[in-house]
Amino acid sequence: MSDSAIRWSVAAFDGLELRQLYAILAARSAVFVVEQDCPYQDLDDFDAVGIHLWAENDSGSLLAYARLLPPGIRFDEPSIGRVLTVSEARGQGLGRDLMIRALDEASKRFSGRPIRISAQQYLERFYGELGFETEGSAYLEDGIPHLEMLRSEQ
Repeated sequence: MSDSAIRWSVAAFDGLELRQLYAILAARSAVFVVEQDCPYQDLDDFDAVGIHLWAENDSGSLLAYARLLPPGIRFDEPSIGRVLTVSEARGQGLGRDLMIRALDEASKRFSGRPIRISAQQYLERFYGELGFETEGSAYLEDGIPHLEMLRSEQ
């Protein structure tokens, strides 16, 4: 998939159009609830204070998504979560592009602050390649092994 076919967007919750919000929530449900067979309450009060980053193709279909939260919401540090690439768009580097964009956005908004994530354990190497370091040991979150990881601001 060429970059010209991908449109990247960033918006606060109140700046999302209804179509965009629906696409985001549908993708999160498809990946985290259905695909991972993990019934959990995806909709939380954090969406309203989050910064939403996503990629769409030329026809407006959501390809990748992440949510950036300010410090003090989920962790003391700013955090990135709900990171996903829809199944049809995997294997093209969109997850890495998405995280690089999310880290750039975090740096702009929260300059000099480290970023904390709660990563699914099987993605430890992926996040490690992006500068995150594992803190502590694995824990279960919604029945899935996770790790807290921290990236020092560079």
